[in-house]
Amino acid sequence: MGEIVNLRQARKKRAAVAADSEAAVNRRIHGRSKNERRASDAERASAKRHIEAHRLEKPADDGD
Repeated sequence: MGEIVNLRQARKKRAAVAADSEAAVNRRIHGRSKNERRASDAERASAKRHIEAHRLEKPADDGD
């Protein structure tokens, strides 16, 4: 005979595991120091400037 499972407890446990994994992702994203955020922003900006400097054609300005 199989194990008896309380569905309410199983549902709560599954929700707790999901909440823990989401919390881990949020800690990874938002749990950085100010210096780490500045460094990654500077690195991203530098990479963007590098890519833009090596374009063969400038993008058309269709503002008007």
